[in-house]
Amino acid sequence: MTPEEILRHFEESGALLEGHFLLSSGLHSPRYLQCALALQYPADAARFGREIAGLFSSGRIDTVASPAIGGLIIGYATAAALNVRFIWTERQEGKMMLRRGFSLRPGERILVVEDVITTGGSTRECIAALESSGGQVVAAASIVDRSGGKADVGIERKSLLELSVPGFPAENCPLCASGSIAYKPGSRS
Repeated sequence: MTPEEILRHFEESGALLEGHFLLSSGLHSPRYLQCALALQYPADAARFGREIAGLFSSGRIDTVASPAIGGLIIGYATAAALNVRFIWTERQEGKMMLRRGFSLRPGERILVVEDVITTGGSTRECIAALESSGGQVVAAASIVDRSGGKADVGIERKSLLELSVPGFPAENCPLCASGSIAYKPGSRS
């Protein structure tokens, strides 16, 4: 899939939203990517999963892991394409960790997969949780990188679509200054 095809899919599925949004990172933005809409059909999720898996076909991946909740569908689809197991991290009392009985073998090679990366915060938290549990996180990936390539997660990171979407701290948000009220979509509203 080309970046243009991916962007077109987001537009046609209603997953590319325009307005005034409060992101999980705390930033405000005039655009939001609602990946749940882009991945609502299993065939679409499988296609994106195969595309991400193809970015890592030359390296050995033992496990795909994703931070809950946004990364679950695409992480699972990527693991299916690689034919490896899939696990996830989730927050408990504000801290990202492995739960539900998941454990890692020492040195297990892990690919962290997200739907959208803005600042890389959730990905970094996921990586830290996996490494503290004995895993070796070898790379990270996402469908969309809305940072324009600027998000640093501390390891190799690839995406299918790179966008430069502005994000503003609330105190410097031109949308807020114009009187617009931010809406918080997504899993942490």
